[in-house]
Parts: sequence; structure tokens; C-alpha cells
Amino acid sequence: MRHAIEHIPVDRADTSEVRGTVTLVFSDRHRRRIRLIDDAGDAFLLDLPHAVRLADGDRLRLADGGVIVVRAAEEPVLTITAAGPIATAKLAWHIGNRHTPVQVLNDGRLRIIEDHVMRDMITGLGGVVEAEIAPFDPLNGAYHGLGGAHGHSHGNDHFDHDDHHAHSHDDVHAHAHAAGKPHDH
Repeated sequence: MRHAIEHIPVDRADTSEVRGTVTLVFSDRHRRRIRLIDDAGDAFLLDLPHAVRLADGDRLRLADGGVIVVRAAEEPVLTITAAGPIATAKLAWHIGNRHTPVQVLNDGRLRIIEDHVMRDMITGLGGVVEAEIAPFDPLNGAYHGLGGAHGHSHGNDHFDHDDHHAHSHDDVHAHAHAAGKPHDH
């Protein structure tokens, strides 16, 4: 069986021979080790040193040479239009505040995975939502590539901390601090 042993991001130059494609929905594109079937029906083992989020156009280097190109599959999504750039930025903030992956389309619209709760929130905030079947390829988070743990500052050394926690899809939290006291999650 073929082994895919290295992840090559879409923005990194690579001239390896393409030996196939694999088309996956978003929820199946965060992997480390799994048996997959490429688009031609041939099996291969994804065997990476750590889990990565595979983006549309990324490549997987095969142990015996060549690469398999990752494609984002079409799936139920919500495409969001707002009244202008400020309204779009506000909607993007609310979506991000709920730790929901978001894709920014070339025309300035936003796209998320189909979710009725998010649909209601977005329309309540004035956004126009269109249900579609389309590829979903969201932005990597600001902490992508940092192993999942991240730190951030609130402008005062007493409040610096590392967030070592996972968030569910609908997890909403605020970072509130008592004067001079760090917090735990």
C-alpha cells in the first residue's frame, strides 16, 4: 500500500509528479494517520508525524515518490453576504468569536459549514445567508502550526497566559479578569 508521509502546503513550491487526487469534506481534512481512498479508487495510508488541517491544493508526499493532491469536496455550506465591508467584518468577528471555521471568498463574501444556529445568528445580525453545496476551504487560525497551544497577551504581564484547551463548535467564552489575577480555563 502507498504511504503518504509528508504534508506540503499549497503555498509551498513543489514540482513532484502528481500521482492522484483525494477529495475530502472539511471534517475529514484534519488528520494524522488514516487509510484513505484516492479519487481513482486506490488505497493509501496517510501517515504524518502529527495531525494537520489539509487545505484544498495541499499535497501529500508519497514514500516512493510523487504526491497526491488534496481537493475540498462539495458539501452543505452557508454563503454570507453583508451590507458592506464593515458589516462583513462585524459578521466575521461574531463567527470567529464562536470558534467557527470561516472561508473568505474572493468577492468578499463569507462561507461556513451549514449550521442552523449560526444561520439564525447571522440573519439576526443583518447578514444574508444562502444555502449552497460548494467546496469549503476555511482560513487556518492565527495559531495554526503552533501545536494547538497558544498564548496571547492582554497588554499586562499579570494577565498573560496560555490557553491549553479545546473549544467545541458552539463554545462561546469571554476572557474576563479580576484585577491582578490570572485565570484558568
